[in-house]
Amino acid sequence: MPDLDPARAATRNAYFQIHLCVLLWGFTAILGKLITLPALPLVWWRMLLVVGALLLVPRVWRGLRAMSWRLRGAYAGIGVLVALHWLTFYGAIKLSNASVGATCMALGTVFVAMIEPWVARTRFSKRDLLLGVAVLPGIALVVGGVPSGMHAGIAVGAVSAFLVAIFGSLNKRLVEHGDPLTVTALELGAGTVALTVLAPAMAFLPGISHAFDGELLAVPGTRDLALLVALSLACTLLPFALSLAALRHMSAFAQQLAVNLEPVYAIVLAILLLGEQHELTGAFYAGVAIILSAVFLHPLLGKPRPLSQPEVLGCAEGKGVAE
Repeated sequence: MPDLDPARAATRNAYFQIHLCVLLWGFTAILGKLITLPALPLVWWRMLLVVGALLLVPRVWRGLRAMSWRLRGAYAGIGVLVALHWLTFYGAIKLSNASVGATCMALGTVFVAMIEPWVARTRFSKRDLLLGVAVLPGIALVVGGVPSGMHAGIAVGAVSAFLVAIFGSLNKRLVEHGDPLTVTALELGAGTVALTVLAPAMAFLPGISHAFDGELLAVPGTRDLALLVALSLACTLLPFALSLAALRHMSAFAQQLAVNLEPVYAIVLAILLLGEQHELTGAFYAGVAIILSAVFLHPLLGKPRPLSQPEVLGCAEGKGVAE
């Protein structure tokens, strides 16, 4: 007989939706590797496409009109950090590969333990500090398990995880003050403007400018444009909308556990679609296992909190970092 309990059916649908979201988010690293554009034009076009789609939604304009200028300025400032986070995330992928980029995002939980008490004015957690210490051997194995040419990618990826911890913690202070779609449009719009201003400086990054620098206004080729549309709509806006609905019907523990699967999905997809296991050693995967074990233990060691920041899910590649 079919399940007639509406609450149970809603929960089951929510689990399916959130895992579909996590799978789509896992493709962001894959698409970042497949798109031939350098990181700067890649992120610029992604932001522009997402903002363009959001500006077609009347709810976004209503939320913007209801927001004070001071709050708009705060979210715009956070948007600059979002842009730098995306820029360094895709820069890390260009300098290494999708598996390394996804693994670096798991480090965000460590940075949150250090940053959030200062930025969001929350209580310092010894548990979170121990979590940070626990992943250090994993980081050492990851660095030792990749070719030396990828070390720059790990460093840039760590910067990206640090940035997502900062803007996620800042968003936590402002989370109740704006509509999520409006906040996303405002942050990504400000980020697009910021990257336009910063573009000339990309050519002067010592030794890694090739991974970042590129002409913004040049229209991408047909293949890259199709992948950018998929990245912007299928891997950003679609899972954003699904997650808004799914998170209302899941426990905090289930939310964290599901979202923490994102780097796992990304690494598996990278093996299946890109064959990246041939570029990496067993030490790398051992390090990944240590880092992800610590991340998965995080909700087990304390009371998990609901993911109350859907705008972070929409803007960050490290989805489970700053909830």
